[in-house]
Amino acid sequence: MQRNTLFSRLLPTLPNGRILDIHMGLYWTAVLAEVDGQTRCGLAATVGDESHHYTTEPAVARAGHLTELSARQLAEYVGSPHPPEVSLGMAAVNALIPPRPDLWTDLHSKEVLARLGAGKTVVMVGHFPYVPELRPRVGKLLVLEQNPQDEFDLPAERAPEIIPQADVLAITAMTLLNRTFDDLIALRRPDVPMVIVGPTTPLTPILFEMGAVILSGAVVGQPEPVIRALKEGANFHQLRQMGVRLVSMTAESL
Repeated sequence: MQRNTLFSRLLPTLPNGRILDIHMGLYWTAVLAEVDGQTRCGLAATVGDESHHYTTEPAVARAGHLTELSARQLAEYVGSPHPPEVSLGMAAVNALIPPRPDLWTDLHSKEVLARLGAGKTVVMVGHFPYVPELRPRVGKLLVLEQNPQDEFDLPAERAPEIIPQADVLAITAMTLLNRTFDDLIALRRPDVPMVIVGPTTPLTPILFEMGAVILSGAVVGQPEPVIRALKEGANFHQLRQMGVRLVSMTAESL
């Protein structure tokens, strides 16, 4: 089942805006929008679609004309059946979410999970780069991954068996792009703290209402150099050097 509960609640709350520019890079997609007189830049992971390379059916139907849409119209692409359009929609959503810098901290999700997971079982959906560093700092670490990266990773298909074991659940924001988020979080036990992790994470309090305790995402402080690097194929490490800041937002801050 693909319920998209977050977006059904979030999209109606977003302000509208004018799209200034759109960039779909090798790894990351950026939407630059003017909202309430301010220029905002939203990021999302680029999800490719190999099946449309040589067909007459495009993966992005209005490519070349997307800036003719309003920002809200582009945000609605999160409901598209085509993965690249979902990335465009998610980047637009992140550009439109009202920024709350008063609630942002530089707390890294690795430190959050080490604190919450001390002596406990942490289940992680998605293999994050700091897994080897985190493993000895928690009671037990179980990693579910669609493309296992080491001998410890478990296949994603085992989620119904593994997630109910979690005392702490960390889930990649990529699950919002592939529409598995709702079904995965429904597998956790009641009151298990949930951390949403990754630059695609929408920094919206609605996720706290859905059970998250911490959101660890990213904000673009300097759009011009970030977009220049993104267009040239930069990965996230390179984007951070160009002006992307990792931030966390906690439910207790609200």
